Amino acid sequence: MAKVLLRREDGVAWITMNRPEVLNAWDIEMMDDLVRILSEVGEDEEVRAVVIIGAGRAFSAGGDIKMQKQALDQPLATKLERMILAQRITRYIANMEKPVIAAVNGVAVGAACDMALASDIRIASENASFGEVFVRRGLIPDMGGMFFLPRFVGIAKAKELIFSGDIIDAQEAERIGLVNKVVPADKLETETLELARRLASGPTKAIGLAKKVINKSLVADLETSLDYAIQAQTICYHTEDHAEATRAFLEKREPQFKGR
Repeated sequence: MAKVLLRREDGVAWITMNRPEVLNAWDIEMMDDLVRILSEVGEDEEVRAVVIIGAGRAFSAGGDIKMQKQALDQPLATKLERMILAQRITRYIANMEKPVIAAVNGVAVGAACDMALASDIRIASENASFGEVFVRRGLIPDMGGMFFLPRFVGIAKAKELIFSGDIIDAQEAERIGLVNKVVPADKLETETLELARRLASGPTKAIGLAKKVINKSLVADLETSLDYAIQAQTICYHTEDHAEATRAFLEKREPQFKGR
């Protein structure tokens, strides 16, 4: 049975972590599959939005405990190789010039919490929970959690969550700004699909460039950010979608974006 599933629907790629018997915990094979599939959908021009979800009752419990046990006796080089592999998942999600939605259907801790944070939008089931639990293993978040979390919830709250390893429920995650929206468990896929289809029908190039400039601006001053915007807007001016949107406005109709 495949550990990561991929299906395409109406311009949306659904990536499902598929080890429900272990709460979708990551082993090396699963991480390899995530990297491969994220790379594939990132390059696929027919895919204009991406959803990541977990099979069963969990988003993901993070690193597989068996893998963590084996790591105790492994050389440092092997541990670093695994960490670099995991970070490739973060890089693909963050750098993909199309929107990525994490549909968090249950527990999302450790590496999976970092994965959700790297996504552009987080929609959580009322049954979801989040935790940067690395400290419980004497470790630190190593997949971008220390970059993204302070930007979402503030430095003080991020330090509290990272230092304590506490797990918070969906309602608290929404209150502090970690997730965009909490929905009933039986509505998660429907609500996510509605948003994903809306984004997938939009001007993909413009959305992708906006994502790129936002991400770069997180570590830039205002002048540099404005320069990034000029570069990105120059590209937008030459897209088919910009021309279509302008014509549609003049003709008083809704634009039909093609993602080009």
